[in-house]
Amino acid sequence: MNGNRFGRLFQVTTYGESHGEAMGVTVSGCPAGVELDEDAIQHELDRRKPGQSKISTSRGEPDEVRLNSGTLEGYTTGTPIGMVIRNKDARSGKYEPFITAPRPSHGDFTYSAKFGTRNWGGGGRSSARETVNWVAAGAIAKQVLEQSDHDVRIKAHVNQIGHIEAPDVPFEEMLEHAEDNEVRCGHPETAERMRELIDEYQQAGDSIGGSIAFEVRGVPRGLGAPRFDSFPSRLGQALFSVPATTHVEFGLGADARTVTGSERNEDWTFDDGDHPDTVSEDGDPVPVGNDHGGLQGGITTGQPIWGEATWHAPTSIPKEQQTADWEADEVVEDAQVIGRHDPVLPPRGVPVVEAMLYLTVLDFMLLGGRINPDRIDDRPGEYDTPYHPSNPRRE
Repeated sequence: MNGNRFGRLFQVTTYGESHGEAMGVTVSGCPAGVELDEDAIQHELDRRKPGQSKISTSRGEPDEVRLNSGTLEGYTTGTPIGMVIRNKDARSGKYEPFITAPRPSHGDFTYSAKFGTRNWGGGGRSSARETVNWVAAGAIAKQVLEQSDHDVRIKAHVNQIGHIEAPDVPFEEMLEHAEDNEVRCGHPETAERMRELIDEYQQAGDSIGGSIAFEVRGVPRGLGAPRFDSFPSRLGQALFSVPATTHVEFGLGADARTVTGSERNEDWTFDDGDHPDTVSEDGDPVPVGNDHGGLQGGITTGQPIWGEATWHAPTSIPKEQQTADWEADEVVEDAQVIGRHDPVLPPRGVPVVEAMLYLTVLDFMLLGGRINPDRIDDRPGEYDTPYHPSNPRRE
C-alpha cells in the first residue's frame, strides 16, 4: 500500500490500524533546535481523542503519545522523530458480521477488491482513527512555526451541522469561543442549537453531516506555484485526505459560480498601515479585498487564508441496512453496525483540520526558504549553540 506519506520537506509517514496494536508516525525534515514540548503534543491529541463528550464515540482510548527518537535533552536534533500511540480499547467482535459482508458506504468492499484481504477490525487502515497520527505530527509543525520568525496562527471551528449554520465568526472569536462547547462552534448560541440537533439524530440511531470553517493568518506572500504545486491544490489534497470529506473550498468557493468577474476581482492599492491582517509593509501593493481566500494564481498573497471543508454523516449507524455477504452468497436485510461511533464528525475533526493546515503551511515555508530546513535558529555553520549537548565531565 502506497500513499502513507504526506509532505515534501516536512514529511509525515504513518502506520497502524484502528484495532491494531498501535498507531505510529515518523516525522522527517523537522529542523534541529526546536524546543519540543511533549505536553503540547498530548494536548492536541486530547482534543481529538474519543470519549471526550456524549456526542463522540465512547471508545476509551487515552491516546497517550510516546516519543522514541529525534530529540535530545528536549530539543529536536534534525533526525526523524518517531511517535507511538497505543490502542488500549479495541473490541473487534462486533465487526465480525461484516468480514465478508461490507458495511453500507464504507471502504470495506473497495478495500477487499483492491488487496484481496483487509484488517476488518474497526475499519483497519481506512478508519478515521488513523488521523491521531496526523494530529501528533501537526502538533510538532505548530511548535516549529511558533518558534520561527513568523507569526502564523491557525484556527478552525464547526460552522454548520445539518441545516443549522452559524453566522460568519471573526478569527478572534473563533479563538475565544470554539473550545468552550462540545460542538466546537465559535458562535455559542448556534452551538446550542447544533447540540440539540445532534442529540435528535443520535436518539434516532442516525447521524448527520456538517462543515468546518478555517482561517490561517501570518503566512507570508509568495508561497506555492501556479500549477501542480499550487498552495490550494496541496492544501486541498491535505483536507480531502481526511475521511468523510466531500467538499473543500477557499475564499468565495462554490459561491464564485454566481459572481461576475468584476465583482470577484480584487482591486490593488498600497499598504498605508490599514491592512493589519496582511503580511506586508508600508508601501507594498496589497489587494483591497480577500474573496480569493489569501490565494491568487496558486500562490499566497500574505492575506488570511480562509475556507471550508464539508464532511458527510458518519456511515456507521445502528439503523438496519442491507448488505450482501459474498461468502454466504445471500443478501442481509437487517444488518446493523453496532459499536462505538460518532453521531457527527466535525467536532472531533477540528484538531485534524488544524493539524493538516499546520503541516501544509510549514512544508511550504521550508520549501520557500522562509524557515531553514536544517535548523530553527538559521545560523548555518555555527556549532556552539544553546541546544548543543555539553560534555558531562566538565560539569
